[in-house]
Amino acid sequence: MNSLAAVTQAPGRITVEQFPVADPAPGAVIMKVRLAGICGTDKHTFRGESKQYAGTPHERDIEYPLINGHENVGTVVACGGEVRDSSGRVLQPGDRIVPGANVPCGHCYYCMNGYPYYLCQDLQDYGNSLNCVRAPYLFGGWSQYMYLLPGTPIFRVPDDLPDEVAVITEVMAVTHGVEKGLDVLGLFGGEPVGFSVAVLGVGPLGMCHLAKARMLGAGTVIATDLFPNRLGIARDFGANVTLDVSSTDERQRLEAVRDATNGFGVDIALDCSGFPSTFLESLNMVRTGGVVVEAGTFVDMGSVQINPNSAICTRNVAVLGIGGEIATAYEPSMKLMLANLNRYPLAKLVSHRFPLAHAQEAVELAQLNETMVVAIDPNA
Repeated sequence: MNSLAAVTQAPGRITVEQFPVADPAPGAVIMKVRLAGICGTDKHTFRGESKQYAGTPHERDIEYPLINGHENVGTVVACGGEVRDSSGRVLQPGDRIVPGANVPCGHCYYCMNGYPYYLCQDLQDYGNSLNCVRAPYLFGGWSQYMYLLPGTPIFRVPDDLPDEVAVITEVMAVTHGVEKGLDVLGLFGGEPVGFSVAVLGVGPLGMCHLAKARMLGAGTVIATDLFPNRLGIARDFGANVTLDVSSTDERQRLEAVRDATNGFGVDIALDCSGFPSTFLESLNMVRTGGVVVEAGTFVDMGSVQINPNSAICTRNVAVLGIGGEIATAYEPSMKLMLANLNRYPLAKLVSHRFPLAHAQEAVELAQLNETMVVAIDPNA
């Protein structure tokens, strides 16, 4: 059996190639891909912005060629012996699953001590560090079939959760920073019920953060973005205040935030824009004793200068860096989305679908303002 796959050969160039589908080794799984999202990381890779995990022991530049795609939903085709999902159930052909985006080593300090698996010092990433130079090749979701290595966290999809929602599970799993922010708020005193939040940048990642905040009971939600159509979707998800960055300056946005929060600033600022400059703005938007969650600059996009005295220390501001999703957030994210299918337009987050043959067009379109999640349907 063979599989067609969209291969990023070099920055700006994607071709469709054919690969053999290997028999699964013990503990491995062959998955037929139903839908694969185009992540912000994939866009960076396409543009050649390939430095990941900067400043960590596993800092690296992504090597080409590779099959992108780590936001995936698919169906089990074959297993190498008995393989279990996250709930301990034995996987069977035909089971609909979402695989974890990363494969931890299981033996480094962070793996052995219960830290989030993206802190692993020998982490392998589907569609990123795992390229298609060596067999079994199929390590990304922009392919008809995908090879899941032994040790991959695998999560069964609830029957009533449609593919176009299940495909954003990995993105929703990154939003654990919202819960972390609420935990930190509690350490400073006060009651977080009905908390206020600002989301800077409401592309797919920011919109999932906004949706998570609403689902967890945020009382006031403020969204900023360059593109009015994204702000319109943010209002569909319950944003109280939307601020067009293209027609306002930072001073005007800060005034609007304070007007919406009785002059204080938000409890939690979620920076999801991918631009380092918005980190400074998020520090200014948050109230004294508030929390800034930086989730949008996974790829090294440069530095900014701050005064730690006035920006952080004297205002008792906490800053949380979120470098990825946690494995324990996948299944709860699917359950939370299922419970809210009728409350929020989650299915609309996938705005475009493309077949493999048009993968380059899909990635180019994904970088434009009229899109949210652009997905690859390998069997279209």
